Amino acid sequence: MMSRIAMAAAVMMGFAGSAMAQQSEVLFSHKHWKVEIVGWDDGSLGCVAEVSAPGESFSVWTFPDQSVQLQFYSTAWQFAEGTTANLQVQIDRRAPWNLNNAELYQNSVLFNLPDSRAGVDFIVEVARGSRLYLRADDGSDVQNYSLSGSSASIDALIQCGDVLSGQSANPFN
Repeated sequence: MMSRIAMAAAVMMGFAGSAMAQQSEVLFSHKHWKVEIVGWDDGSLGCVAEVSAPGESFSVWTFPDQSVQLQFYSTAWQFAEGTTANLQVQIDRRAPWNLNNAELYQNSVLFNLPDSRAGVDFIVEVARGSRLYLRADDGSDVQNYSLSGSSASIDALIQCGDVLSGQSANPFN
């Protein structure tokens, strides 16, 4: 799979000069999840693992600088630019995570995971979990997402991110 991701990254870099705003290629899909490499017209690339239902999605993005961003999307939401909110995310019956100052933008809630052990622990919980609950700061339910298939999808996302950041599991490259 790593060679397919590397080849897709090379193809996406070739699209960087095109007039399209965004180009993507599905690298992996499992159950309700899909993993894609995405290229934008400014030459930037990202990898995304996403679980979706009509009008709703939960995505985990990785970028070449190894940053990780969560995105919750709903066609039912319409946020003003420049607003933030404190939210909670709970995976299965584990303790909830606080997402303080999450960015609200159009139909999305965006949150950058910290580059720390806590960020890694969160991704591990997603990969091992069955259901993710997005809640308001007061704990009231907003949305929930199936995590069935997330383990294999998060593995594919990590491999894609490693290719983008120049890290490879092959020590001979």
